[in-house]
Amino acid sequence: MGSPPREVYRGAGDRGEGGWEVDLDVLFGVSQRPGAVPSNCEQSMLKNICQLHCVGTCTRFGRHELVSCLLAASATFATNWESADAGAANRKPNVIFILANDLGYADVGFQGCKDVPTPHLDALAMAGMRCTNGYVSCPVCGPSRAGILTGRYQQRFGFEFNLGPYKTKNGLPVEQKTIADLLRPAGYATMAIGKWHLGLQPEFHPLARGFTEFYGFLGGARSFLPVKDSVGVPFAPKDPDVTPIFRERIKTQDPPYLTDAFGDEAVAFIDRHKDEPFFLYLAFNAVHVPLQATDKYLNRFPDIPPSPRRTFAAMLSSMDDAVGRIMAKLSAENLDTETLIFFLSDNGGHPPINASGNNPLRGEKTTVFEGGIRVPFVVKWTGRIPAGQLYSQPVISLDFLPTALAAAGIEKPTDLQIDGVDLLPALAGQTDNAPHKTLYWRFGDQGAIRHGNWKLTLTSGEPVGLYDLSQDLSETTDRSAAFPRVVEELIGLYTSWNANLEPPRWRIQSDGGLKKQPSGAVPAEN
Repeated sequence: MGSPPREVYRGAGDRGEGGWEVDLDVLFGVSQRPGAVPSNCEQSMLKNICQLHCVGTCTRFGRHELVSCLLAASATFATNWESADAGAANRKPNVIFILANDLGYADVGFQGCKDVPTPHLDALAMAGMRCTNGYVSCPVCGPSRAGILTGRYQQRFGFEFNLGPYKTKNGLPVEQKTIADLLRPAGYATMAIGKWHLGLQPEFHPLARGFTEFYGFLGGARSFLPVKDSVGVPFAPKDPDVTPIFRERIKTQDPPYLTDAFGDEAVAFIDRHKDEPFFLYLAFNAVHVPLQATDKYLNRFPDIPPSPRRTFAAMLSSMDDAVGRIMAKLSAENLDTETLIFFLSDNGGHPPINASGNNPLRGEKTTVFEGGIRVPFVVKWTGRIPAGQLYSQPVISLDFLPTALAAAGIEKPTDLQIDGVDLLPALAGQTDNAPHKTLYWRFGDQGAIRHGNWKLTLTSGEPVGLYDLSQDLSETTDRSAAFPRVVEELIGLYTSWNANLEPPRWRIQSDGGLKKQPSGAVPAEN
């Protein structure tokens, strides 16, 4: 017998694009649901919600509007579509980390973006839990990745800045264990795809850091189109050490478009290892510069005039498609309930450089204001984490490692201090306790601490800034003069944390031009 027919809604297209379709099995992360159409009750609910939220009916309107309707509808009846696999508990869950690069806080549909439809990322958010106070541990790429893969504040081992010159011999210190190092002995197939940015030397290569497979590039940036077609493109690196694409340790041919290739490699990895637990670290370099896209994606945005924002939109659309293919593959292989997925950006957007958007946040990449460290943040595990809900307590990318280990039934290492925590009890509603009382940032001459709703910023040579994030998400009103005792308490917490960190093992900063001042310097109070 063949597979049950899939539920696909089709439309004529909008904004000048051709026809489109949305597969509800993929949208809600439900595989093999019988029947070709929703039930009468579900059809009626869809129609009513579509009429409330859109122009037209659920049989003909634009892709962007359809996705909005389905996401609104799903909160009401998606629980009727859940599918549980009784045998899933006997297998260690698959783990996927999906990392965007320089994606702004406001650049995806589930964060309110209006000009760039991201239906697959929106579907992922609706099928999982969106963490509205989700952070990364650094406002630039390399250190943020070091924190994600180790579960530790990267300043504990001196990885405070990007790696600097392309000939650098710096990298993720070899004594640090990555999540791949910890999952591989437990029987996991492990693969890193995309941007590495943790060292060029052999001892820093992904295959030396717990990964059994690698497809991507070792540096911090490269062109999306083949290098030969990118001559003269702004921000396209030319150094031979960082431009090659590697399969394992062998240089391979440039693909036609890099984001598409990363998505295809991820699907192929899942296919190869669908019968065993796997860990996939998928680190897109989209939407980092250089801004490059193919006509396939540019043509989706005729209403955006030729501009950096239009190219950015096309790049993001390609990444969204890649995520959609991955989710479709998981669904087709009945792996939804067996796969824990994390999605976030490595840092905030960089509007002057890549045309991203961080509204309503202050700051951008390279700063410890919210716009540099607060990012789109989603965790999905069908059947274990409630779908379509929001989680408002502060969480951080350092939590990925201990959460994945807990899901796999693996003890945290005892010889290293892990700063992240297991989020599963909190996200599953098993506890009301906040995962973290306090979060910290140190980036050269900048420092910050979040303690409850209070956020204190500390930059050498400048007054401290105190903000109540529950009332002032945009960090516009400094409350330090009104709450001097809060300032004193937070400076004390920050100073104690900072005293246990290493000095940076290198001080070159190639992504923002920070002043070379003593790290972690605490400015005077107002």
